[in-house]
Amino acid sequence: MHVMNAIIRSLIALAVVASSSTSSADSPKLNVLFIAVDDLRPELGCYSAAHIKSPNVDRLAARGLLFERAYCQQAVCNPSRASVLSGCRPDTTRVMANNTFLRPMMPDVVTLPQHFKNNGWHAVSVGKIFHHSEREPGDDPQSWSEPSWYHGQPYRHWFTKESEEFIKRLKKLPEKERPKLIRGPPFEAANEPDDVYPDGQTAAKAIETLRRIKDKPFFLAVGFVKPHLPFTCPQKYWDLYPVDTIKLPANYHPPKNAPQPALHNWYELRTYGGIPKEGGISDETALNLIRGYRACVSFMDAQVGRVLDELDRLGLREHTLVVLWGDHGYHLGENGIFTKMTNFELGTRSPLIISAPGQKTAGQRTRALVEFVDIYPTLVELCGLALPKHLEGVSLKPLLDDPRRALKKVAFSQYLRPGKDRIMGRSVRADRWRYTEWVNGKNESVGTELYDHQTDPQENENIASKPEHSKLVAELGAQLKAGWKGTKP
Repeated sequence: MHVMNAIIRSLIALAVVASSSTSSADSPKLNVLFIAVDDLRPELGCYSAAHIKSPNVDRLAARGLLFERAYCQQAVCNPSRASVLSGCRPDTTRVMANNTFLRPMMPDVVTLPQHFKNNGWHAVSVGKIFHHSEREPGDDPQSWSEPSWYHGQPYRHWFTKESEEFIKRLKKLPEKERPKLIRGPPFEAANEPDDVYPDGQTAAKAIETLRRIKDKPFFLAVGFVKPHLPFTCPQKYWDLYPVDTIKLPANYHPPKNAPQPALHNWYELRTYGGIPKEGGISDETALNLIRGYRACVSFMDAQVGRVLDELDRLGLREHTLVVLWGDHGYHLGENGIFTKMTNFELGTRSPLIISAPGQKTAGQRTRALVEFVDIYPTLVELCGLALPKHLEGVSLKPLLDDPRRALKKVAFSQYLRPGKDRIMGRSVRADRWRYTEWVNGKNESVGTELYDHQTDPQENENIASKPEHSKLVAELGAQLKAGWKGTKP
């Protein structure tokens, strides 16, 4: 009898284990809504910028964890996106500019969406996820379960008669005087509906796609191009920012003692109509650029809201992990610079928000130093997948449990200045300090920077050459040289 009871108990235990195993295997996969935003700096309502109207990103932050100090690996679109999507740093991807694409450089890499696709998720791309140039697409078919949807020319949408006439005049110029890219002015407000613009169409396509794939586990990547230049969007978003509320930045000048490679001549902005090839711009133009950028942020925010609303309407939010990130920061005259392509705080810092079902940290924020190369391992771990061995970041999952933790001592960024000298700038952002070294192709130092974020958060004075900081410069230089592998606390 005792033997029989023992056998019965053993059979029951085996049944429980088998049931548990089957339940785990059959448990529904967590969907992923992966929202990428071009040129978005952390100037949003949820980032304590009360002057910015961003109610939809703000409500996402209220349901997720906001990362106050998240840094891209390189402050320009293609290298940053290649790093996020591969989980590797620019030195590994060897993607340092917008004309070199990830797959030719890393033929065998398993990208973030590809890893999900390989594990049973339906991976779809809508809008700009991998970098697309105006002349050639950079999408990666191996990453997706179906062909990507992308609006072919996201930077060429002007609608006013003034803009049309401007472009016609450029086209009539003699070939020697005609610019390489025929572009209208860098900003425009038009009385047009949202969906005539690429981002409005991206939101509509994302909604259509959600309805089509809602019954299968999905990894849906949605990429918005605004607030990328040109700052063109419907008039109603410009109206959110009255002219008299727009001011030039307090530090509308280069940092004191900054080395030349730290700066640039705004070369992206100069490809747009009405911007001189050299020299400064009028205050009126600068103010319109600032206003136009803010208007485009609110336009993008409205499109994000449309997608989030549909996610809720379909009853998918409680089974979907949502992440929103901007591919790098942006200068609007601060540090004497317009656009990105720097190693300054404004160039390298960008928004990152992660909202997971059942998240205990919903509505909280963390000041932990994190990097965009950490996004890949974070999403993979949160969805219960194995971490690929090639990843060069760390999972941020511990911060979703305790935002006060520290995962890293520093965050790394870099930028390669094009040209014959091939000057590379490498930067470490520590808790208090930003330290940057610029080295030419001959491995010769051409500049060093140190900024104290406790006393100089706008990075207005480079103090690297001051004798009292020589020991600190040596310590941060050694940390920079040691690289990312030795930065865990």
